[in-house]
Amino acid sequence: MGHREDLLEGAKKCLVEKGLVRTTARDIVKASGANLASIGYHYGSKDALMTEAFIAVMQEWGDQFTAGVKGEGGSLERFRSVWDGVHSGREESAPIWAASMEIALTPDRMPELRAMLAASQGEGRKGLVSMFTGVPEGELTEEDLRTTGAFYQALLNGFMIQWLFDPASAATPADLTEGMRRAVASMAVGSGAEAGAQG
Repeated sequence: MGHREDLLEGAKKCLVEKGLVRTTARDIVKASGANLASIGYHYGSKDALMTEAFIAVMQEWGDQFTAGVKGEGGSLERFRSVWDGVHSGREESAPIWAASMEIALTPDRMPELRAMLAASQGEGRKGLVSMFTGVPEGELTEEDLRTTGAFYQALLNGFMIQWLFDPASAATPADLTEGMRRAVASMAVGSGAEAGAQG
C-alpha cells in the first residue's frame, strides 16, 4: 500500500477506536505510519480524510450485515433476517453508530461530511428498501425512497440509538419483528372498521 491507502486505513482505525471528534491528525499519522504532511498532500485536510474513512467504514458495515438475508421480499421472515444481520454486528458497528451521532449532534463540525451524508440519504434509503423488500434498487421510485425508505431508515436509526443508550433494554430482532406484525395487524383491523363504517 502507498501513503494514501495507509492514511485511509489509519483513519478508519482511529475512527473505530476514538471516534470522529477525538481523532487528531497525529493519531492518524501514528496509526498509519505515514507523515503529517502526507495528509494534506493526499486528502487536503484531516476532515476530508476522516470523511472518506467514515464512508468507507459505513460501506464495509453495510456489506457485512446485508450478506445472507433470507426470506421472500416484504415477508416477516425477511424483516427478521435483516434485523438479525444488524443485531449480530452491533458490537462492531457501535463505533460507526456513535460517529453518526457525533455528526448529527455537532452541526458545526465537519460540514463536508455532513453535506456528503445528507446528499447520500437517497442511496442509503434505496439500499434499505431493496434489502427489506427484495425489489432491485433500479426499479425503486422517488416515492418509494421518500416513504418506505424513510420508514426503514427511521427504524434503523431508532435501533441504533437504543443500543447506544442502553443495550440491556434495546429491542431485539424478535421484538422488532413481533412489533411489526402487531402494528400491521392493528392497522388491518382499523382499515376493516373504516371500510365497514363507509359501507
